[in-house]
Order: sequence, then structure tokens, then C-alpha cells
Amino acid sequence: SYNSDGIMTVVQTDANLQGRGTLPCKPGFSEDVYKVVLPDITEKGQPLFNVRFFDCGRDGLVRLECSNPNDFRIEADGVIYAVRSFQHSTLSTLNLLITATDTTTQQQWVTQDLKEIAFPSRNTASQLKRMKRDWVIPPINVPENSRGPFPLELVRIRSDHDKNRSLRYSVTGPGADQPPTGIFIIDPISGELSVNNPLDREHIPTFHLRAHAVDLNGNQVENPIDIVINVIDMNDNRPEFTHQIWNGTVPEGSKPGTFVMTVTSVDKDDPRTGNGMLRYKILSQNPESPTSNMFTINNKTGGIITVAAGLDREKVPQYTLIIQATDMEGNPVYGLSNTATAVIRVTDVNDNPPEFAAETFFGEVPENRVNVIVANLTVTDKDQPNTQAWNAVYKITGGDPTGRFSVPTDPTTNEGLVTVVKPIDYEISRTYVLMVEARNEVPLARGIHSPRQSTATVSIRVIDVNESPYFEPNPKLIKLEEGVMSEATLTTFTAQDPDRFMQQSIRYSKLSDPANWLRIDPNTGRITTIAVLDRESPFVRNNLYNATFLASDNGVPPASGTGTLQIYLLDINDNAPKVFPQEAEICEKPEPNAINITALDGDLNPNAGPFAFELAHRPSDVRRNWTITRISGDYAQVSLKIGFLESGIYEIPIIITDSGNLPMSNTSYLRVKVCQCDINGDCTDQQHIIAAGLGTGAIISILLCIIILLILVLLFVVWMKRRDKERQAKQLLIDPEDDVRDNILKYDEEGGGEEDQDYDLSQLQQPDTIEPDAIKPVGIRRLDERPLHPEPQYPMRSAAPHPGDIGDFINEGLKAADNDPTAPPYDSLLVFDYEGSSSTAGSLSSLNSSSSGGDQDYDYLNDWGPRFRKLADMYGGSDD
Repeated sequence: SYNSDGIMTVVQTDANLQGRGTLPCKPGFSEDVYKVVLPDITEKGQPLFNVRFFDCGRDGLVRLECSNPNDFRIEADGVIYAVRSFQHSTLSTLNLLITATDTTTQQQWVTQDLKEIAFPSRNTASQLKRMKRDWVIPPINVPENSRGPFPLELVRIRSDHDKNRSLRYSVTGPGADQPPTGIFIIDPISGELSVNNPLDREHIPTFHLRAHAVDLNGNQVENPIDIVINVIDMNDNRPEFTHQIWNGTVPEGSKPGTFVMTVTSVDKDDPRTGNGMLRYKILSQNPESPTSNMFTINNKTGGIITVAAGLDREKVPQYTLIIQATDMEGNPVYGLSNTATAVIRVTDVNDNPPEFAAETFFGEVPENRVNVIVANLTVTDKDQPNTQAWNAVYKITGGDPTGRFSVPTDPTTNEGLVTVVKPIDYEISRTYVLMVEARNEVPLARGIHSPRQSTATVSIRVIDVNESPYFEPNPKLIKLEEGVMSEATLTTFTAQDPDRFMQQSIRYSKLSDPANWLRIDPNTGRITTIAVLDRESPFVRNNLYNATFLASDNGVPPASGTGTLQIYLLDINDNAPKVFPQEAEICEKPEPNAINITALDGDLNPNAGPFAFELAHRPSDVRRNWTITRISGDYAQVSLKIGFLESGIYEIPIIITDSGNLPMSNTSYLRVKVCQCDINGDCTDQQHIIAAGLGTGAIISILLCIIILLILVLLFVVWMKRRDKERQAKQLLIDPEDDVRDNILKYDEEGGGEEDQDYDLSQLQQPDTIEPDAIKPVGIRRLDERPLHPEPQYPMRSAAPHPGDIGDFINEGLKAADNDPTAPPYDSLLVFDYEGSSSTAGSLSSLNSSSSGGDQDYDYLNDWGPRFRKLADMYGGSDD
């Protein structure tokens, strides 16, 4: 700082000198305070004083910096120079800090001076003029990234009242008691303000604090004063490019000074100081062709331009530049730098014309072939492939006056494809020599001309092939009157062979003759008839009859051609007229009572109308009942002569004569239906109604539907009856051979005994309520049963109550079974589901039947098989 005498004092504080003990070498400044007397006027570049620093053998790895590079500059030897001219009065409040930095370990030594800030006195008369406002305290400058030791004293705050009483000092504001807290602290007794942590200007460049002085009771003894602490920027940030790789383009052949691209870099340091002032330069260029300095860069803006001619994409398609950005205005000693890559692609221009690979190309093509590639024309172009400057366009400049060839470009290979677009005749020209020129889709660059190699010759040989004979003229038209008889010669229809240089013969044959009227001589082509030509044939359209003939040569391979013969048939009067319509209706008594008729004639005028109409003379009732009146040349009217004619169908013979040179007459029959009519003149008889009703097909369809419906109903009824029979029928139970008993009813399960059966016992308690049909279904018998007599009615018990003993009921049932001639000869006909618990009734086998048939002979049962052998023993044996 400068005092009133113009002496600048520099105080250095070495963080590493504190507590070094007995280290043999002490890095640091030689003096703690440097006092320099400066002249009133200092010139730019004038050396001011020298600061000496002991680096302890670091061999120049220590970098010296000053806090005010705009006014002072320090060299590596410690000499401080003035950057500009100034008077010392303008620097009366300047703080100059010198920083020594080890570039390897980044260890720093920073010089500073400790100030004392006094609260303004309120008692001094000289200060009475300043009571309206506080004093303005000059800002305190603190370098960023200081390595301490911390806390590092910045300034001492003192009040004049501390002489007679004890005071307490404090600071408030961001960095003290507000976030970020704890950066600045103050000794409450001595008032020493210290920084507790390293500062970062890029994070917070300025701190605004307020100092307070109170007594022990907390009473304010001084007005608070504002303290501004500026964080002095240090060159601690390297330049950073916004992109690590920059891409640019420049057309080949560009002149020097052509702008290419701009690269930019940013530095977080203060741009108002050298720490943030960047300079650009090109470190390297790859490849170094044709020169090593093809480009230059504006050191301040980063704009890259060309400085040399000779950019040729075909030789060097791309350049790679290493760009360096350095702060401290590009100082290579103190500035920090960074690099980026600039990739410059040389774009193509059409500076290379296409050149044919050969002067002459050859090809051959068969005659009469189209869309055939004759030859492939190969060209080379040094420009960038698949661009307009590389794509070739071919043009035939000579040798093709009739436009029979074209040369499109193959989009893949860029070759020219010589193609035949019109048929070529060997008999007209055997060879073609074409002149073809190759160009690009875009014109050549200025000053570039097409060389001789851009034009080539294409020699094409035509191959002779066997061509088809052709009829001339085709079609051929002849006019004849119809009615030409068979074996008549009509014309000669011959073909020409275009192959003049081949000795070949032609034979003829018929290819199409719809009516089969014609024949052609295979050698001469003479056409004769084999049937009568009729103009009224359905194969004739608009009086024309078309027949197609084939002419074939004997070449290898054989070739053939077709020709059409058109015969225009002139009409003759060969068709008699016929009445039209052939059927009509007329009412019995309508007024008027007439039918309009005309005539149909297959011939044309004048062999057709006008026609003459008259009624035939026979039968005689025709002229008596009918009359005919001519309306015009083509129309007549048939009407009744009599006032009434019975309903029915009448055929009226009418003689019609045409107007031909030799008129032709014909008797046609008009079928007339006479019917009863209503007031509207429409027939009302039954026949008319039927005729006007549904058609025959519709009636048949309706009848078929009705028959099908009846068949379906009948099938359904039959199915229902069969289903009922299946429900009523019960399958006969046939026991195995070892069981000779035959039962009428079949039960699915026999159970384990009487106690296990869950039956309706009420049927046994009231047996007389059982219907007789339930005992033995009607119509269901054993297969071996012989029904000789009608089934008797079993005796039924009265409905009188009984105590539950069913013995009497069983005895009566047994008697009825013995007397039944249709029952088999054993006592197991009736099966009872439930006999009762501890039944007093004996077994049926133990009961004696008075009519057991002991007097009958049952020996014949032995002949029936093993199933009846037991029966034979029971009934045919002894009493035992």
C-alpha cells in the first residue's frame, strides 16, 4: 500500500514458514515487507522493484504472480514492471499481493498486508461534518485458493471507545452468520477479522459483511460499518472448449481466405483479467499436404480460414487440426491451456470429368430384338462416388440417325448400358458404329474442360435370325356375293419371307375358319370354298367373314406368320320373309278388333321390304273370319270380320312376299288366342290367369318344398314311436349257466339281504292296491315261453285292513300261479322284493300245490339243455 510519502509496502505471509522448525531450507520470500519509494510519475514498462523468493532447489518450477496484472507485471526473476503509466496518487488505496506457486505440487505462498479499520469518532470536531453518513471503507482484497494457515487474518476492527471500557466485536452477513456460514470469523475482543476457509471466486466473487461494536451489556456503542471483501481471481481454471471435436467443411479448390469454421472456448476465471483472456493457435495439421500451413486461426475469435491454395479432395479428403486455447492472453509461461480437435472435410466439386476405360467398345445383337443390352461402357471418375459430380450421363452423338439405341446409366456401377429400343433389321444394316459422350449430372468446375477420353466408339454387329413370313396386305379384303358354291376359287393369299439371304420355302395352312367354308393350297396359297357362303350365318359380323391362315418356313428354327382374310359378302335374295309376332291375343268383342303385324327377312334392302301381305285361301274359314289390311310397306293389320268369335286358339296362314329382284314368298302362321276380356281389354279366362301366374319352375319348387316338409314330419313321427317302444320294452334277463332260474324282471343290484333293501314296504302291507299290470307287464315274455292260453286274471284281495301278516296273500298268489297255464313249471314266477322281518310265512318251495301238475310228464325237459335239467328233477322225479 502507498502511504502519503509515496512508499509502497509489500508484506508477505508464508503459510509454509509457520512452524517449520529447523528445516535446512525454507522456501519463501527474502523479506516480510518490501518498501519501495516510487516517483510521482511511473512510465509503462518501467521496473519498480525486485522480489526475491527462495525456491530451495525447485529449479524454476515456482511461478510468480501479482494480484493486479492490469497495472503490474512480475517476471520469473522477481522483477516487477509497470504495465501502464500512472501517478502514485491514483494508487493510494491499492493492495498488491504477490503469489508464489509451485507448478508441480501447486503449493502457494501469498503476500498480503494487515490493515486496521477504525470506527469513525463521534467526538472529534473534524468529524462533525461527516455525521450524516458513515465512512466508506475501502474493499478488502483476498486471493482465492489460499492455502492458509487458517484462520488467516485479514483486518483489525477497532473503536475509540475501547480505551475506557471493554467492547465486543462481531460481524454479520453471508459468509459469517448467514449461509455459507463460518467462512469469516472475528475475535470478539481484539476485533481481528479472519478468513477460515479457502475462497473460490468462481463460486462467490464478493462478500458483504457488517461489523458491530457493543459493550459488555450488549449496548451498541458504534454504528455498524460495511465491509466489502473482494475475492481476487487467480489463474486456477484452464480454458474449456465447448466441443472436444469440431467438424467443418471446405470445398476443394477454395481460394486463400475462405472461411471454414469457428471454434470457441470458455474460461471460468475473470475475463477482465489476463486469467480469463484466451488466445487460439493451431498446434498441428495432419496431413501436411500440400503444405503444413493450409489453415490459420484468428487468435482472439477462433475463426479458421484457408491461407494456401491447393485443396484437392481426390488427394487429401480430410484435414485434422489440433487447436490450443491459452489464457493469460496466450502467455506460454504463465497461461493455462487446453486443446481440441478440428476435423475439416474437403467437399467435392466437379473438377474431374468422366473418362472411358477404352476408346472402342464392341457388342452384338440379334435382329428384331428390343430392350436388349448390347454393351457395357465403363468410365472412371475421380470425384466422390454417388454424387452429382460422379454420376455419369451418356449421350449418343453419332451413328444412330433413326434412334434405335439408347444409353441409360446403371445406378450402381455408373456404367453406360447400350440398349436396343427399336427393332433392327439385318437385311437393312448389318453393323452400327455409335459415338457416345459421357458427362456428369452437373457441369464441370470453371476452367475444367472435357478431355478426349470422355468420348468413345461403340461397334455393334447385327446377327441374322430366321424371321417369320408375313402376309401383305394383312388383313386382305375381298368382296363376293353370298351363295358361292363349294370348290370355287376365291383368291390367292401368299406371304413374303423377309430373309433374303436364306433359301427357304413357305407352306400354308388354315388356322381359323369358324364356319369351315374355306381351304388353302399348302404350296400356292390358293383359297377355295368347301361349302356355300351364307351372309346370314351367325359367324358373319357386319357382312364380314374372317378367316386366319398360317405361313411357315423351313428355317432353323422354323418361323411362322399369320394373315387374316376378310370376305365381304354381298346380299342376295335368298331368305323368305316371316310374320312377326308369331303369337297374339284378341278379345271376343273389343273395339277395335285388330292385330298389328310385320315381317322379318334375313336379307337386306332391296331384297327385304316393302312386303305384301295376304291371307291364304285355305282353309276357307280364314278369309270368312279374318281380314288383313296393309298399313305401310312393312306393317299390316289383322282383324276379325265377324262381330264375335268363340274363345280359343286360331292359326291364321298369311302369305308374305318381299321386294327382291326375284321376289320370294312364304306362308307364315299367326297364332291368335281369342279370349274374354275385361273393361280394360285384358284377358280374364282361366288359361290367361294361369299363364300370368307363377311359372313352372316356381310351382315345381313349391311342390318340392312341401314334399320335403311332409317327409321330415313323417320321419319325426316314426322316431317318436320307436322311442316310445324302446321305453316300454324291457330286456330279458338271462342268468349264467350255473343259475337256472329265469326271472321276468331284471334288477340292477341284488343287495346284501332283506335288511339292506330300501323298498316301499307299503306295497307289501297293502298288496291288493297293486295294479295287475305291474305284476306282469303285458306283452313281455320269456323267449322260451309258450303262450297257449290267454292270461287269467289273478284274484285280488279286498282292501280290508290286516295286521301285516301277508301269508294269506302269498297263498292266494301261489294258487293263481298254479292255475296259470302260461306260467313256467316252477314256483319262482312272482318275485317279492320284501318278505318282512322275521316273517312267519314259509318258503314258497316248501308249500304244497294241489295243482302242481304231478300227473304230467316233464321228462322232455331233459332234452332242452342244462338250464331245464333242474326243473326236470323237481317236477319229473319222485316225491322226494
